[in-house]
Amino acid sequence: MKVSGFTFIKNAVQFDYPVVEAIRSILPLCDEIIVAVGDSTDHTRELISGIGLEKIRIIDTVWDTSLRKGGAVLADETNKAFRAITGNPDWCIYIQGDEVLHEQYHDTVKKSMLQWKDDPQVDGLLFKYKHFYGSFDYVASSSRWYRNEIRVIRHRPDIYSHRDAQGFRKGDDKKLCVKATDAYMYHYGWVRPPKTMMDKTRNFGNYWNGEPVTEEFAKKFSGDFDYTEIDALEKFTNSHPEVMQERIKKMNWKFDYDLSYNKLTIKDHFKNIMERYTGLRPFDYKNYILID
Repeated sequence: MKVSGFTFIKNAVQFDYPVVEAIRSILPLCDEIIVAVGDSTDHTRELISGIGLEKIRIIDTVWDTSLRKGGAVLADETNKAFRAITGNPDWCIYIQGDEVLHEQYHDTVKKSMLQWKDDPQVDGLLFKYKHFYGSFDYVASSSRWYRNEIRVIRHRPDIYSHRDAQGFRKGDDKKLCVKATDAYMYHYGWVRPPKTMMDKTRNFGNYWNGEPVTEEFAKKFSGDFDYTEIDALEKFTNSHPEVMQERIKKMNWKFDYDLSYNKLTIKDHFKNIMERYTGLRPFDYKNYILID
């Protein structure tokens, strides 16, 4: 079985993306990893090339400034990395620059890829998610955070990144047919020093609002990010991936959260109760078709 990995990144140093950890977390599963490195203004390319492994192939890209609305440029960059894959692999593993696959799930993912490798009805594999917030000690628990997403897909020309690169579609905007895995992807996109988190939030305004950020927008999103403005969190008591340990040791800010307090809506409370007793979470948006 041949497996290719792919990802994209820009200004990882400036905005403190754990992209090296992300890449290393899927290395044991991949024969190669394509990294689309955008036109950065920091040392991102040196950071990626510094990994120094033959499995990693960098393609240099320029982000399309006309794709400033709804995060479309993120899907465009994902597609550039995906289209750069050669050699007709059986599967392709996608990972974003702030996601990390725990090593405890390597065997689970590999087993699923082998199990469904020769089934043409299966377009991809679905991963569960843990969204860390504020620090490495808390995970988000409200329904506004996506619980599942496709992270393994077929190497086919009809498959492409969807909307803001959260998922994938095929053909004429059709959802992929997927099998669920028991593997979790750890999302660290909301764990950064408060000032860096605000800088990243301000920068993302360039890719969502249809035009470059205004002076008024930049002024509004200045200073430190307020991590206390969150609806509900849970304490994380398990282990983090091995590749994240050094980064966790270097954490230089403090965030504590009162677990007895939350801002969950009635709808969220209902969803949590239903999931607790049935294992199902009603009304969740699903960007895929799950094959039983």
